[in-house]
Amino acid sequence: MKIRSLSLTDWRSYRSVEVSFRDGLTAIVGENGHGKTNLIESIAWMSGVGSFRGAPDDALIRLGADAAVIRSTIEADDGREQLVEIEIPRVGRNRIQVNRQRVNRAGDLVGVLQVTVFSPDDLELVKGGPSLRRGWIDAAVAARHPRDAALRSEVERVLKQRNALLRSAHGRLDADAEFTLEVWDAKLADVGERLRAARRAMLDDMAPILATAYDAVAQQAAMVECHYESSWSGPLAEALLNSRDLDVRRGVTTVGPHRDEIHVTIAGAPARTHASQGEQRSLALALRLAADGVIRTVGVAEPVLLLDDVFSELDPNRAGALLEALPEGQRILTTAAGLPSAARPDQVIRVHDSALTLESP
Repeated sequence: MKIRSLSLTDWRSYRSVEVSFRDGLTAIVGENGHGKTNLIESIAWMSGVGSFRGAPDDALIRLGADAAVIRSTIEADDGREQLVEIEIPRVGRNRIQVNRQRVNRAGDLVGVLQVTVFSPDDLELVKGGPSLRRGWIDAAVAARHPRDAALRSEVERVLKQRNALLRSAHGRLDADAEFTLEVWDAKLADVGERLRAARRAMLDDMAPILATAYDAVAQQAAMVECHYESSWSGPLAEALLNSRDLDVRRGVTTVGPHRDEIHVTIAGAPARTHASQGEQRSLALALRLAADGVIRTVGVAEPVLLLDDVFSELDPNRAGALLEALPEGQRILTTAAGLPSAARPDQVIRVHDSALTLESP
C-alpha cells in the first residue's frame, strides 16, 4: 500500500498544498512549528483512526476557515488506485468519499489505508495509564482484521447506554430499569468477550516479534513481554450479574474490557517503574514494530510507516538500529534535528511556514 498524492485545503496550518510521494523513504525536514507533523497527521487521519495527537476534528480546520479538505490517491498492493476525499466542516457531519462513493463514517476507512504511526508520545505506551495501551491494542486489532474495527466502538456505545441507565437509577432499579439493564448486559457480554479474545490473540501473535524488535532497537537482548489482565473471570455475562449491585450503587460499569490492563514487563519487572528511560523508549518502538509485524503477516495490506520526529529522542546508535529494523515499503519520517547517518532517503521534502520544497536526496 502506498500514498501517491496528497492535497490539503485549510488543514491545520496549510491553506493549500499538494505533494506526491515516492516509494521507499521520504524525509520531511524543517524547524519545529512549521507544519511537518500536520502533514503526516492528515495521512494518519485517512486511515480511519483519527488524529494520532488526540485532537478533535474542529482543531484540524485552519483558523478562519469553514472546513478542512483532504484529497489523496492511494495505491493498493495489487496496483489498484483509490481516490479518498474528506471534508471536515466546522458545523455539521464529516463528508467522506472513496472513488466518489459516500462513506458513512471515518471508521469505515479502515482497510482503505493502513498506517503505523511512531511518535515521541509512544513513550506513554510504557509509562502511561492502561487506557493508552488499550487504545494501542484496539487499533492494532482493527488494522489486522478490518471486520473487528467496530468492536471497540460498539463496546463504547453499549457502555454509554448502560452507564446512563445506572446513573438514572439513583441507587435503585425498578422493574423496567432492570429489564433494560439485562438487555444491555447481554449486548456487552457478547461484544466484550469478542473484543477481549481479539486483544489476547493479537498479543499472543506479537510476542515473538516484540522480543526480536526490542533486541534490534535496543541492541541488547532482554526478556520483554506483554501480559493481559482481565477485569473479570469466567463468562462476562455472569460477572456483570455478580457486579450489578455494586454498579447500581456507583452508577458505573465496574467490569468489562474497558477496565482491562496490559502489563509491559522487562526481565520480569514492570517496565513502567523498573526500566531506564532508554529501555522504555526502545520498548515503545518495539511495541509499534510488533503490531506492524503482525498486521503484515495477515496480508490484507502493507502499512505505510509514519515516523514523527522519533529520532530526536534517540541516541545515534538507537536511531540507526531503528532504521535497520523498519520493514520495507513506503516510509515517511519527519525530523527537525537532521537525519541519522544511516538514512538514505529516496525523497526529501523541506517544510517552512507550511510551504513545501522538494530537495535532492
